[in-house]
Amino acid sequence: MNNLIDIKSMTLDELTDFIVDNKFPKFRAKQVYGWLNKNISSFEEMSNISSDLRNFLKTSCYISVASIAKKLVSSYDNTVKYLFEFNDGECVESVVMSYKHGYSICISTQVGCKMGCTFCATGKSGFSRSLTPSEMLNQIETAQNDLNVRISNIVLMGMGEPLDNFDNVVKFLKLVSSDNGLNIGMRHITLSTCGLVPQIYDLANLHLGITLSVSLHAPNDQIRKKTMPIARKYSIEELLKACRDYFKITGRRVTFEYSMISGVNDSDANAKELANRLKGMGCHVNLIPVNTVEDTGYIKSNIKRQQRFIEILAEKNIAATVRRTLGSDINASCGQLRRNHAKEGGN
Repeated sequence: MNNLIDIKSMTLDELTDFIVDNKFPKFRAKQVYGWLNKNISSFEEMSNISSDLRNFLKTSCYISVASIAKKLVSSYDNTVKYLFEFNDGECVESVVMSYKHGYSICISTQVGCKMGCTFCATGKSGFSRSLTPSEMLNQIETAQNDLNVRISNIVLMGMGEPLDNFDNVVKFLKLVSSDNGLNIGMRHITLSTCGLVPQIYDLANLHLGITLSVSLHAPNDQIRKKTMPIARKYSIEELLKACRDYFKITGRRVTFEYSMISGVNDSDANAKELANRLKGMGCHVNLIPVNTVEDTGYIKSNIKRQQRFIEILAEKNIAATVRRTLGSDINASCGQLRRNHAKEGGN
């Protein structure tokens, strides 16, 4: 943004220092911060701020926004899928899901993804850039304002690899959980990673209290390397050791995501091998019938195969459930809406 400062990515302390360092009264910082948390798009909307301060902010800062480029609402379960457009025209997807306990949102952390998992639509559209903390916040705020609801749970499982955007994601987590911000507790936040081992340790050592969800999707390196390029860098043993250590350091149970792909990773032998790998970890496995993505040739495992897989894991005392499919009529898994938008002439 032409060297302007992303003011909405500042914490209150950072904003206070910025305001004071530029010779404005300290109390103005809370006023400005309050306005930023109202999802405004212009400094002119800050009606109780002096014109001198507004003019200074306009020349030195910008307010990031997430405008709704497209919105789809499921006729089955009211799941809402958004395509959000940012200041530079780049787009990402978010999904709001309704549960008995409240509303959850799945947000994106990058525009596209570098990881190249073969069953994922996001990677097929390439990688553009990482999101700023404010752009992650904006997905939540814009969705809340549009739906007139309070979102209570966040999942960083949309477009991108959160741990590949580590510093911005950590800053976002601190902002979104702040008493002065959306005040969504860390224990209501889940971060999903394909398995960047060093960053798992970095995250553990921050003791943030979030839930770590690891996209495993295979019981061994041979299968994992075929579907997830990250497996060529970090072996499944290295990854699972990091997960065990994450639990030791944080006391937070790790969840494993496992996409069920017919004929690829869903056999009885695969289930037994997976159970042996996860033995003693006290983890939970989310089985996900793979989404139909153009050009992959992958087919989701049928219901009988899913249930048999669960039975085998249960025999080894591994808790597993099939993730409930929400928004199936609107392709609620991330990546597909942006790809279609690009084909239609968008970014």
